[in-house]
Amino acid sequence: MFRDREEAGRQLAKHLEHLRGEDIVVLGLPRGGVPVAYQVARSLDAPLDVIVVRKLGFPSQPELAMGAIGEDGVRVINEELVTPDAVSSGPFAEVERRERAELERRVELFRRGRPRVRLEGRVAVIVDDGIATGSTVRAAAEVARALGARRVVVAAPVAPPGVESRLGPGVDEVVVVDEPETFFAIGQFYMDFHQVSDSEVADLLHRASSGTQTRSAPGVDTEIEVDGEGRRRGHLVIPPDAVGVVVFAHGSGSGRHSPRNRKVAELLNRAGLGTLLFDLLTPDEGMDRALVFDIGLLAERLLAAARGLARTWPRVNLGFFGASTGAAAALVAAVEMGSQVRAVVSRGGRPDLAASHLSRVEAPTLLIVGGNDPLVLDLNRKAQAELRCENRLEVVPGAGHLFEEPGTLDRVAELARDWFLTHLGG
Repeated sequence: MFRDREEAGRQLAKHLEHLRGEDIVVLGLPRGGVPVAYQVARSLDAPLDVIVVRKLGFPSQPELAMGAIGEDGVRVINEELVTPDAVSSGPFAEVERRERAELERRVELFRRGRPRVRLEGRVAVIVDDGIATGSTVRAAAEVARALGARRVVVAAPVAPPGVESRLGPGVDEVVVVDEPETFFAIGQFYMDFHQVSDSEVADLLHRASSGTQTRSAPGVDTEIEVDGEGRRRGHLVIPPDAVGVVVFAHGSGSGRHSPRNRKVAELLNRAGLGTLLFDLLTPDEGMDRALVFDIGLLAERLLAAARGLARTWPRVNLGFFGASTGAAAALVAAVEMGSQVRAVVSRGGRPDLAASHLSRVEAPTLLIVGGNDPLVLDLNRKAQAELRCENRLEVVPGAGHLFEEPGTLDRVAELARDWFLTHLGG
């Protein structure tokens, strides 16, 4: 059982040490294979890329592959099933046209204009988070060979016994950490097997290509004093390879121990984002409704915490996550910090309370509101109209103001994660 894909990648890297020093390129299969591949590439000090392939299924039997396609016009044909004359025929050409369009869309989505890492004469190490049937990695291996790889290695943390026999002659070596006798699905071997987003893939590729695999911020998981007086405390988590730190600004009746904020923070941490959850108000202050709605005071305290982080880790990008009145404080503080704050997310927030500051917000802002929270939804729509920065309003169907309905807070966390990865990863 692996804790998550990152741990699985580190374990897999140990089994690939014999490749260190060779001219290798680590190729993650999107999307779940890329976090694993990222750890392998970091450990072996090798370039990271994705290998985007699309299988060409027969129109009448999509699960039966006529072949596969890859970038740069590469096409691999299953010659046992498709004759040369059939390649240019209508049905085959139509399937290839459709799949080629999807392939190019994904390439642009993942790479964001960066060129493909060349494979000619190199060792291609194709990595996935697990192998089940082997059909996808087999297609990827054939495409890698067609793109010029002199040797192809397939690697995964987990696969069923005897997987080598399923991959065909196009694979020179198979490396697997564990081959359990009982194998139903890849996810059964992970404690955390969340769906990897397109934004996560793009961010990991960006971090690898820009040389930011090793960040200036060390791994941190600790309680800290936020105000220097010990009256207000915070919980700071910074993963070893964090692309940024998100500072949480809670609303009334909430604090650093809020289950809702902690759940969102944990998902951000798994995605490589640091988090600071702290108490904007002391317990006694939280009983005073005037202080709860004192946006100036809340913003001042948020600014102090954020500026303290910026002094300690000046190269780490900052983001704000605000809830209820804390969302207004986050927007006011974002105006004061200018370009130092790269993104803001509001959950069930009151951005309208930021009033005249809204038109001066520069940080890309995501407003998340429950579909069953009509009053706050209306207030967010009016506030959005005042924003001049990049912004988006996301309505979570079936959610109330506190997002207590099943699955709704998970959706909030996913939206926030993707927004922060997109805007803090650059």
